[in-house]
Amino acid sequence: VQLQASGGGLVQAGGSLRLSCAASGSIFSFNPVTWHRQAPGNRREFVAIIFSSGTTNYADSVKGRFTISRDNAKKTVYLQMNSLKPEDTGVYYCTSAGYWGQGTLVTVSS
Repeated sequence: VQLQASGGGLVQAGGSLRLSCAASGSIFSFNPVTWHRQAPGNRREFVAIIFSSGTTNYADSVKGRFTISRDNAKKTVYLQMNSLKPEDTGVYYCTSAGYWGQGTLVTVSS
């Protein structure tokens, strides 16, 4: 199984990005999918999770700004990020069933 994260880039504060995490298999159908991020010099931190039921949960720092969703037919999970802040800068990773993607870099300029 491979997870491929994409969609990162450079955006100004207040802007939006949508990250995608595509799986090579069908693990998303039965397992929760989590986004984490790691800023330079910081530890990796939880961002959002979506369960197979569709239930979601978010870190307090992104509630109301980020939305996690899934498309099982496309084997893809998305992270819609709005009202981005410089402190959202970091490498974003998706993970599921013990597998990790390679990460995609998000840079938010002030």
